[in-house]
Amino acid sequence: MNGQGTESPRKSTRSDRASAPRRRSIRRTIVSALAALTLIPAAAVSFASPASASTSGFKGMNWAVLGDNFSTSPLVLRGLSSSDSYATVKAKATSLYNAMGSMGVNTVRLPVNASTVGGSWWSSYRGAIDAATDKGWKVILGYWEDQNASGGKITNVSAWNSMWTTVINAYGGNSNVYLEPMNEPHGYSSADWRNLAASWLTTHTGANKSRVLISGTGYSQDLRDLCGDSRFNSTLFSFHTYAFFYSAMTESAWESNINTRLGSCANRAVMTEYGAVMDSGLNYGDANSTDNFVRYMVAVSHVQRNNSMGGVYWPALGGKPGPNGYDPYSMFSMGGSGTALTLTVRNTSGRDRVRYGWGF
Repeated sequence: MNGQGTESPRKSTRSDRASAPRRRSIRRTIVSALAALTLIPAAAVSFASPASASTSGFKGMNWAVLGDNFSTSPLVLRGLSSSDSYATVKAKATSLYNAMGSMGVNTVRLPVNASTVGGSWWSSYRGAIDAATDKGWKVILGYWEDQNASGGKITNVSAWNSMWTTVINAYGGNSNVYLEPMNEPHGYSSADWRNLAASWLTTHTGANKSRVLISGTGYSQDLRDLCGDSRFNSTLFSFHTYAFFYSAMTESAWESNINTRLGSCANRAVMTEYGAVMDSGLNYGDANSTDNFVRYMVAVSHVQRNNSMGGVYWPALGGKPGPNGYDPYSMFSMGGSGTALTLTVRNTSGRDRVRYGWGF
């Protein structure tokens, strides 16, 4: 990304999800087959500042690899180079975080995998983590599997556990670092995923449970089974929702959909992925819009705000590129050079909608 408006969308159009399905990964072609749910009345919208809650402090952005994080290779985030030293990574990250901070960001979600943590890149990659914690930001480290190879499962559990041991040895004592054992465990049944996540907690006793986010079932989009599982009583939960998961809906139906899948544990949930097209000029401040993306984002912001729930937008940078080289969901285009990187907001109404969900 160059910050000059030369990047193009990952798809030819995003105004109609049904006619242009997003292809960020295999999940995007199959999640629509998930079981339908019974809609419940949407909560009334409150325009007052929300009360404090356990996850309301997460006001975040995902920083991703250009091409997405599903890879068996070391994860080199957008704006970084595999040849960067720790100092260079930290300086670049600091520039980007300073720019993100202007919209109220205080959290960044970063991907990890076995190749990143177990190889030489780890010593440099840690600069992106340390730059955030030095600012007092929260960092969520989430594990991405190579989805094409894994089918939504962990292909090498031993390497997975070894990776997490290394991460926990480095950051388990840092109160600003949160751990997400696996992103989108859609290859597992609910019971199998919950058993695996519970096993992770007993294996990695150095992880503070209050700083662990257990992903919802499927594509992290359903927390109901986890809410009632006493093995996760002390943890937080990671929740995803996207417009492409489901058919187009009204705003109230979107709110009902999200609230239903949050179950009874919205107070412990962080919406670690949600996003919509940011490069087509949509007005996300129009509460009366008939556009499905706008209705979805308005609903997301209402659910977050009404539940005082934290949110981490997908993505700030990186993600699945379209024909002209960037993810249309990305909040920012990137400019600058060297370690002096700059960010430009793609859609100010989208930015403001995200901020509203955060409680601003």
